[in-house]
Amino acid sequence: MRREVRYGLIGGAVALVAGGVGGYTLLGGSGDDERPQQVRAAQDGKPAGAPAVKSGPLSAAEVSGTAGKFLDAWKAGAADKAAALTDDAKTAAAALTAYPKQAHFTDLKVTPGKATGDKVAYTVSTQIAYKDMKVPFSYGTSLTVKRDAETGEPRVAWAPSVLHPKLGKGDVLRTGESEAPPIKAVDRNGAELTKEAHPALAGVLDSLRDKFGKKTDGKPGIEVFVDRPDGDKAQRPDETLKVLSKGKPGTLKTTLDAKVQAAAEKAVKGKPKASAVALKPSTGEILALANSPEKGFNTAAQGSLAPGSTMKIVTASMLIDKGLTAPDKPHPCEKFVTVGGWKFQNLNESEIKNGTFAQSFAASCNNAFISMAPKLKDDDLTKQARDVFGIGLNWQTGIPTFDGAVPVQSDAQMAASLIGQGGVRMNPLTVASLAATVQNGGFHQPYIVAPSVDGRSLAKAPRSMKPDTASALKSLMKLTATSGTAAEAMSGLSGDIGAKTGSAEVDGQEKPNAWFTAYRGDMAAAAVVPASGHGGSNAGPVVRSILSAG
Repeated sequence: MRREVRYGLIGGAVALVAGGVGGYTLLGGSGDDERPQQVRAAQDGKPAGAPAVKSGPLSAAEVSGTAGKFLDAWKAGAADKAAALTDDAKTAAAALTAYPKQAHFTDLKVTPGKATGDKVAYTVSTQIAYKDMKVPFSYGTSLTVKRDAETGEPRVAWAPSVLHPKLGKGDVLRTGESEAPPIKAVDRNGAELTKEAHPALAGVLDSLRDKFGKKTDGKPGIEVFVDRPDGDKAQRPDETLKVLSKGKPGTLKTTLDAKVQAAAEKAVKGKPKASAVALKPSTGEILALANSPEKGFNTAAQGSLAPGSTMKIVTASMLIDKGLTAPDKPHPCEKFVTVGGWKFQNLNESEIKNGTFAQSFAASCNNAFISMAPKLKDDDLTKQARDVFGIGLNWQTGIPTFDGAVPVQSDAQMAASLIGQGGVRMNPLTVASLAATVQNGGFHQPYIVAPSVDGRSLAKAPRSMKPDTASALKSLMKLTATSGTAAEAMSGLSGDIGAKTGSAEVDGQEKPNAWFTAYRGDMAAAAVVPASGHGGSNAGPVVRSILSAG
């Protein structure tokens, strides 16, 4: 049964908005000899009698006409003329001038499409002329026309994507020897991992090449690629757009398991914005990570979402460490609890009278945790998450990751943090690590490539989990998996199992984000399915499928 919290502020708040009044005074004379339009022009800082500045939505003719002039000037090689038609002539001129030189483009042709509102799509066709190679290259992109605030004239809104859709701030499109050799990524058993077989790994494979390509015996090829700024490469690796001359791929062994990876990809497919991760608790090795849709942001490892009741794993460990509770200790869950002026209410005003902490944990009854807030210091949860579970440390996984955040909060926000709301932020990687830490009895930083490849140091938890606490947590998660909120999803799975459900409320969202994390033997997994409802029924089947593949 889902037990959640609804809370409302006792008291009130007032927002004051200050406004200003503008005016003008005519000095000397009655002003009878000045025409009203001249007065208005003077007010606006324009010479008397100056024509009115155009305003309002752009007409179709203005959009297509401005875009056409810009594209004609660009393909004619008149960079300054084209730049003058943008809202940032200096930046545009520099970019338009450098573009064909850096990319080695010749014979540029641009074919505009029809305007859609203020946007115009177009196709760019060119020849790549690099050393003795000459190869055709084409792509589609678009521009936006907007009205200049000062002149009222239509202008192309300058952005790097005007040149190529893959370009962002600071990016350069280059043709030449790639900065890193191509890689042949293989899983833990030697099976090759390709973008074609595992589309969800496309961004991960690019990151691995960028970081580890030079550590292999591979040789760079000649490519058209997006060169990201050095400071951005960790989060946005270089991206190959076309291979002119293949290099020699260097073999890079990963910790992934192709079978588990395929199961993870299948499990999240068709669930909008769902993501999942699987880990090996005894080592921290990442076995799988998948997102839906397959292409785009890597929420599985880089997402920043409230984890909901999966955070109760950390909270429970803290309460047990402090001697504030134990699995078999009486620990009722009241209908209402007030902390810091906020009244927290369990879903449907439910409660667990005369219950134990184990019963409240298995039922995920929020107020059993929130009621402990007055007995805690503001930084207790932050310290427990960091020092025992490694959350918020600088993880060196081998790919870009967000390593979780449990900020120090007070009063009602601190109470909300105890159930994974407030300012707590995680993703499937960090939540899977919570379950893995419980199963292992201690934290192992997740990683996807062995640290021996590049000599990096893995993060270590400053404090070991107490053996009694580890044992208690395993009993709590086992109870949840066998007779609590996770029982339906975990039904029929044999072996050493444990689980925790979560449902995280999001402002403006009708249904909460569904979370689920569990372990089975030496595999732990976590998944989030945004805006879907209860964790057990929505994210639970995803995790079950992954654990079944192990």
